[in-house]
Amino acid sequence: MRNSSAEILKRKIRTKKAKIAVIGLGYVGLPLAMTFARKGFRVIGIDISEKRVEKITTGISYISDVTSKKLKGLLRLKRFAVTNNFAAVRGADGVIICVPTPLRKKKTPDMSYIRNAVRKIEENIRPGQIIVLESTTYPGTTREILLPILESRGLKEGKDFYLAFSPERIDPGNKFYKTENTPKVIGGISEKSTEIARLLYSRAIKDVVAVSSARSAEMVKLLENTFRIVNTALVNEIAVLCNKFNLDIWEIIDAAKTKPYGYMAFYPGPGVGGHCIPVDPLYLSWKARKYGFETKFINLASSVNESMPGYVVKRIGKILSARKKRIQNSRILIAGIAYKKDVKDLRESPAIRIIELLKAKRAKISYYDPLFPYLEIRGIDMKPIQVNAKTLKKFDCVLLVTDHTRLNYRLLAKNSKAILDTRNIFYRLGISGKNIVKL
Repeated sequence: MRNSSAEILKRKIRTKKAKIAVIGLGYVGLPLAMTFARKGFRVIGIDISEKRVEKITTGISYISDVTSKKLKGLLRLKRFAVTNNFAAVRGADGVIICVPTPLRKKKTPDMSYIRNAVRKIEENIRPGQIIVLESTTYPGTTREILLPILESRGLKEGKDFYLAFSPERIDPGNKFYKTENTPKVIGGISEKSTEIARLLYSRAIKDVVAVSSARSAEMVKLLENTFRIVNTALVNEIAVLCNKFNLDIWEIIDAAKTKPYGYMAFYPGPGVGGHCIPVDPLYLSWKARKYGFETKFINLASSVNESMPGYVVKRIGKILSARKKRIQNSRILIAGIAYKKDVKDLRESPAIRIIELLKAKRAKISYYDPLFPYLEIRGIDMKPIQVNAKTLKKFDCVLLVTDHTRLNYRLLAKNSKAILDTRNIFYRLGISGKNIVKL
């Protein structure tokens, strides 16, 4: 006997008459909602932030990968709307959860955002819906947390509603790979859920890859990010070693990557930021301990990457010492405070930790970043300086943390007493000088 609710839902998806609700309109949710809307679906965005709802309603985008122009266009076409009322879930055929999954202070998973969102869905769930979790988390979350809550009122997964996991693959600032052309992994609680979720995403995204279960899909994301954290830590450690050997790590990497097989270039830096690399693998590490297993690579990699801000501060100390200066009372300019080039995002940015460490050593800190008109985070309250030849000459050292395209590198090179370049941007731009020191 054919599952009528499944067939009705699939028919709605094929004809794009299915209405999609996206919960959480951050750097994952808003681009995803826009993608479904551009492909012809009616989309309702749900976010608990009144400020976000207000901005979207007036056509203002706060996500770098979504232009206000495109947002306004979809609002005018009535393909996209936004609310903070979870009752909107009742009218949706597909519900996609894109809420944060941060770590607590003790580096254990904070599942409160997921739990709260799912409870709100459960209050408004109806038969014939497909629910997909996109928030990065540990293997088993979809089955262990979402499934019991959603079935608590008597509805059954695979019969009355459908539940799956699909890891987000957003790369903020990427000029080529966007939501619609980045392959999407899907794994359902039941085979029927996998089938329906795959059909839904295939209507908006070019390539959709199905795996055997939601747990497998959850593990895919963590493998991807563990690969990155481990290799980033490796090259950070080699960078520190190359400095002791008086070797140029950037030259070493450029030569190594000429090998056409068996090597992939990763680059050192002042630390790692964003949600994916510094946070996601620790979800896997936490879950592994529940099984009596220690993830040695993840733990070591995390430790190495977390040590890089401290290493950068030590390098600044040596640069100043060579000029008969101490960090205490020295004027230091941080150039670029975002965690990533050309992205207005401070999540886990190493610049914040570096500022904290320098302040603890009583340095006088200023910053220069065209993406941030103010910096108010973790007890830091600062506004950027106006960079020109006169102001630069007042600083004892410039620390290049984030290599934004809009930074004036020639101005920095010409007028700074000393520069510690953690991204090798001056060399890449063909700018040299005795005042420029590589990481």
